[in-house]
Amino acid sequence: MFDLVIRNGTIVTAADVTRCDVGIRDGRIVMLGEALPKGKTEVDATGQYVMPGGIDSHVHLSQPSGDGIVMADDFESGTRSALFGGNTTVLPFCLQQKGQSLREALTAYHALAEGRCLTDVSFHLIVTDPTPNVLGQEIPALVEDGYTSLKVFMTYEGLRLRDDQILATLDAARTSGALVMVHCENEDAIRFLIGKHEQAGDLAPKGHASSRPVAAEREATHRALSLAEIVGVPIVIVHVSNREAMEEIDRARKRGALVVGETCPQYLMLTAEDLDGDGWEGAKFVCSPPPRDPESQAACWQGLEQGIFDLFSSDHCPFKFDDPEGKLNERGKKSFRWIPNGIPGVETRLPILFSEGVIKGRIDLSRFVALTSTNHAKLYGLYPRKGTIAVGSDADLALWNPALKRTITNEDLHHGADYTPYEGLEVTGWPETVILRGQVVIDRGKLVAAPGSGSYLRRQRSNLTKAV
Repeated sequence: MFDLVIRNGTIVTAADVTRCDVGIRDGRIVMLGEALPKGKTEVDATGQYVMPGGIDSHVHLSQPSGDGIVMADDFESGTRSALFGGNTTVLPFCLQQKGQSLREALTAYHALAEGRCLTDVSFHLIVTDPTPNVLGQEIPALVEDGYTSLKVFMTYEGLRLRDDQILATLDAARTSGALVMVHCENEDAIRFLIGKHEQAGDLAPKGHASSRPVAAEREATHRALSLAEIVGVPIVIVHVSNREAMEEIDRARKRGALVVGETCPQYLMLTAEDLDGDGWEGAKFVCSPPPRDPESQAACWQGLEQGIFDLFSSDHCPFKFDDPEGKLNERGKKSFRWIPNGIPGVETRLPILFSEGVIKGRIDLSRFVALTSTNHAKLYGLYPRKGTIAVGSDADLALWNPALKRTITNEDLHHGADYTPYEGLEVTGWPETVILRGQVVIDRGKLVAAPGSGSYLRRQRSNLTKAV
């Protein structure tokens, strides 16, 4: 009757915690109950939490990163690392280059992923060149094809859109049913402050943080929310780092806006002081927005606890540190301006939140599942196929040992970067067995799947855009 039965575990969903067995057939959950008939394969989950596989909806893999800069993870290494961290689905970004159609970008990006993925994947589209054809023809057609989320930038030379372009992109999303994610930082303010740093000769990595202050993020967050309000569309504010930006989200919600907030491990565990390490070590922690201060860390925890944040993602954006194609490229060794933005974190996202959140009593088990899996599936058009443990859902599961203590070291991780920003952090709780569509892919800490075992996922429209 069953291909696989998981017995004796504690089942955790975003709604409840219960004890039962899980019966799986043809890659899907077909029965939940006690004393299920024997399966062809059996997994004993005694003493473990059985949770939906993590969904990391904010990762960067094999993404173009500028002349001479190469991202440290391709689809094979990035999805392998994701699996070891308890994730079964990741949503990386397909970047449209200037002058390129979205279709051309997707064709090239699918080719990079083909035959390499160990998790299931689905792509967001980064819009950098919103021409009339992109807005009027490509976006509506691609949404119908299952590419139902877009991202726009308010910062970065070559990526950012002007306010009028953001409005036009939001309007195209409104008519097609796409969901828009926004990276909120004021590029003009950042350029002004970078100029001040350069005039003063203040070029060390710590200048990255001081040239991207909270005010630049807060102002852009307010502006993005205002633009969305003008068009009348929901938006996602990604990687929020501080209380002031959180307050903008909260005020917008109180006005009736549909807005989702996201934060990441770096804003809970790192501070701007990490960018001021010996020599050029601070380059390891360069990401945008930058880590802030202990008060901002406390605020982000409150956002997770109180519901300002619906998503906890990694913003995995890996570069090697000691490498001419990474953080210490020729220009990056001379100025923070040229240090590639981003840090690795897809493998450590879930263990950090479990240890710092669940074990320390900040959030409960169901909130953990919601923040790391269920909410992502609902928001990005994958629910109930993904993100829950229910009859009919894909059998994507992570079996957690809540008592397992580990010290995070780069040597034990599986990404392509040569460092982790969380080196030496002690955590309690780690996923030991991971199941993707009914197949055991991590067996008690050992990889037993091959590249290509993951599939591409066509997605429905977001539950948020359906509400408009």
